Amino acid sequence: MRLRKWIFIMPVSILTGTLFGFIQDSDQSVTILNNLAHFKQYRSKRISSYDRSGKNADRLVIKSGETAELARIEGAGIIKHIWVTISSQDPMLRRNGILRMYWDGEQEPSVESPIGDFFGQGWGEKYNFISLPLAVAPKDGNALNCYFSMPFSNGALITVENQSEKQIDAFYYYIDYEEHDTIGPELGRFHAFWSRELTEPLPDGENEWSILGPQGANTDGTGNYVFADIEGKGHFVGVNYYVDSPSPVWYGEGDDMFFIDGEKWPSSLHGTGTEDFFNSSWCPKEIYMHPYFGYARVNEQIGWLGRTHCYNFFLESPIAFEKSLKATIEHGHNNCLTLDLVTVAYWYQKEPHKPFPEMRPKEERQNMPAIGPVEMHRWRDVWRQAHGNKKLWGNERK
Repeated sequence: MRLRKWIFIMPVSILTGTLFGFIQDSDQSVTILNNLAHFKQYRSKRISSYDRSGKNADRLVIKSGETAELARIEGAGIIKHIWVTISSQDPMLRRNGILRMYWDGEQEPSVESPIGDFFGQGWGEKYNFISLPLAVAPKDGNALNCYFSMPFSNGALITVENQSEKQIDAFYYYIDYEEHDTIGPELGRFHAFWSRELTEPLPDGENEWSILGPQGANTDGTGNYVFADIEGKGHFVGVNYYVDSPSPVWYGEGDDMFFIDGEKWPSSLHGTGTEDFFNSSWCPKEIYMHPYFGYARVNEQIGWLGRTHCYNFFLESPIAFEKSLKATIEHGHNNCLTLDLVTVAYWYQKEPHKPFPEMRPKEERQNMPAIGPVEMHRWRDVWRQAHGNKKLWGNERK
C-alpha cells in the first residue's frame, strides 16, 4: 500500500485533550484555552516571502549554490511558527537544501540540518507527518510546519543553502514571531543537529535474535549510535529517527542510553529496545502518529527491510542536564547490525554551544541503494553454494 493511501484519524480524546486545552504547566493550573484570555505583552510580527511589489510572485527563487536569507531579526523575540513549501526539479531537494539558524549574533549555527529531515521527512521523500512541535501537511506532504519556540535576546538569522545542482524554483515561507522588549536568561536557545552513520556489525556478523549463535553483552555503550553530544546546561526535547534496514530481520533491538553530565554505564536513562523508546511494542510495522511519538513512515517490503521513520518528543518532561548530555542508541542488540541511521535531535541549552561537526557534503547525504528481490535471490545463491549447491529449500542448516 502506498503511504499516501493511508488514512489516519487521531483519537478524539487525544486531539481535544492535547491540542485544545489540556496541556498543563508545572502548577497544573494553566491550559492553552485558559491562557488565551490573558493580554499579551509582545508585538506580533511576521517575515514571509510575499511579493514586495504587491503582485502575486510570493516566493523566492534560490539558484544552485546560493544561500538565501529568510529572516534577519533585530532585538529580542521568540519565533513561534515556521511554514515552508518548496518547488524544485531535484527529487532530493529535502536532503540537498540546508536549513540554518543563528541566535544572538553567534557565528556557529544552533540549527543545521537538511530541511526535510528537520521538519519530519526522511530520504528526500514527501509524506504527511503529525506531531505537536512538527507537522507536514497536505497537499501530498508539501507543507512543512514547525511550532518549536525559538527565543533570542539580541537578534536572529535564518538561512537556506541550496546545495542542489538545480535551482529552487519556488520557496514560499512564513516566519511568525513575537517581538519582546527583553528576553531573560531563564529561556534556553533552541538547537537541532543532523547526524548520519552507516553502522558496522560485530566481527561475528549480524547476529540479531541470536540467529547465528550466542550474542554478547553491551556493558559500556561505546559502540552505540550517537544522535546528540551536548556540552552545557539544557534539556533535550526530542528526536526524529530515520532508519533504512538492508535486512528483513528486525532492526530495533537496540537500547537507548542517555549519559547525563559525564556519567558512565549504566546511564541514568537506559531503555529496553528501539520500539520501546518510541513508545510502541513488539516490532511494529504500521503508521501511527500521536502528538508526542509515533511512526510516520514504515517500510513496505519483506519483514523490516527498508525505510522507517520513528519520532519521540519529550514534551511533558524534557531530559535535563547541567553539564553535558550524550544521547545514544544501539544499532541492534550490542550493536550487531548494519543500518543506515539518520537522526535530527532537538534541545534547548544555555549558550555558547559546542560547535557541530562539519555538515557532510551532499554526496554523503544521498540514500543508500534499495535492497529488493534480486539482491535477496543473490543471497540465496551464495547460501546454496555454501551448502554444496544441491537440492535445497531454504531452511536447511549445516
